[in-house]
Amino acid sequence: MLEKMFGWKRKKEEDEPAPEAGAVPAISFGRYSDNNKPLVKVERWNEAEALFKEKKVYESIQAFFDYLRDEGADNVQHTPGADGSSGSFVLSQGSKLVRGFYNDRIFEAQVPLAAMPQPSVPVMRRLLEMNFTLYYTRYALQEDRLCMLFDSDIATASPSKLYYGLKELATKADKQDDLLVQDFTALLPVDMEHVQTIPDAEKEIKYTHLQGWIKETLELIETVDADKYSGGIAYLLLALAYRIDFLLVPEGKLLLSLEKIVDIYFRKDDRPVTEKNQDMVDEFVKLAARTREEVFPYLFRSRYTFSIVLPQAHKTVSDAIYNANQNINWYKENKHYAIAAKISEYGFAYCQYSYSLPRPLTEFFQLFMMVNYPTFFTDLGFPVQYYNPGTGEFRQDEILKAVEAIQEAWKAKYPDMKMRPDKLKFDSLVSFNLSYTGEIEFLNMETK
Repeated sequence: MLEKMFGWKRKKEEDEPAPEAGAVPAISFGRYSDNNKPLVKVERWNEAEALFKEKKVYESIQAFFDYLRDEGADNVQHTPGADGSSGSFVLSQGSKLVRGFYNDRIFEAQVPLAAMPQPSVPVMRRLLEMNFTLYYTRYALQEDRLCMLFDSDIATASPSKLYYGLKELATKADKQDDLLVQDFTALLPVDMEHVQTIPDAEKEIKYTHLQGWIKETLELIETVDADKYSGGIAYLLLALAYRIDFLLVPEGKLLLSLEKIVDIYFRKDDRPVTEKNQDMVDEFVKLAARTREEVFPYLFRSRYTFSIVLPQAHKTVSDAIYNANQNINWYKENKHYAIAAKISEYGFAYCQYSYSLPRPLTEFFQLFMMVNYPTFFTDLGFPVQYYNPGTGEFRQDEILKAVEAIQEAWKAKYPDMKMRPDKLKFDSLVSFNLSYTGEIEFLNMETK
């Protein structure tokens, strides 16, 4: 049901023909969260730990990779050896592949970062400095390739050690390959053949909406006093960054640019908010000035094994939503409805960007975005338009059906996760956003 509505089931690009009329395109949104394991996966983790304590290391490794694998993302390939005491594996993490093996002596994994045809002292200095920040892994040079390594004696390869070691390896490598190639002209990208391209038509849609959202936000900012309402302006700019991150799923330099914008605001440098806002505006202007040739290479399909952010208690999510919604009243009373709607978006979007959310919350967030940005989704080929911006009409029955489908899909893990349909308001987009995020705020996310 969820796949039919939202297109969450991912296929390989070569198996991804243009969808038929009325079909949902296989396009995924948002940062990957590994905080979405069903009960059977959690049980495999517990089995892995129990087997390791019983010194059944190879059975423990098998259970560990079963836990790690997300069948929907097809992110882990594990091939046990015929002898039962060896094996190989490949993990996907963004633009990088982690390849490794284990035997009766060692568990080892590595990721190539970049090619360095000629030795570079600045590059080696950077890697030497970064080595001191790592806990499980290390940077290394193999012939003319920079890489990251993780290894462990097989006897000490516990599930926890493997998880945190491989996570550090995968997430750092996926980040650093882009930074290194961007910062040093002596380096060249490597091992990118597995990256799945997306159709140019989809890239064009995403580029067009990127331009439109930036233009719309900068125009909204001009309607209020920059000093008096600096807080509201910050909400608008950050919500824009989070929206681009979720809906466009940028990679490489494009993602780094977004993260830079967010960092401008949250950096603890004691600068006034008005200055930070102006810096964020300047960065968005630069982003809008990028040509298709500068944006398209960083729009592609990626598989992930590890989340780059950490899970949080639902109270943290609730507090973020509550605090954002408390700042809407003035804008509503003064008929700045578009700004009010975006501020309500901010609280939920901040959580989606900053935390590894449980999968049902991400699904609720996607539904929220489908209501707020219907043209984007219909342009991509999604058949149901939940809200008509021209008439202000909602497809109330379809929205409630989607809510019910999410709750039903996750009932086994979150039996008390229930929205109250009678609390959702459909008289305006602002009212809907407030009521919908208010219901998210009070969801019972206790697991079974």
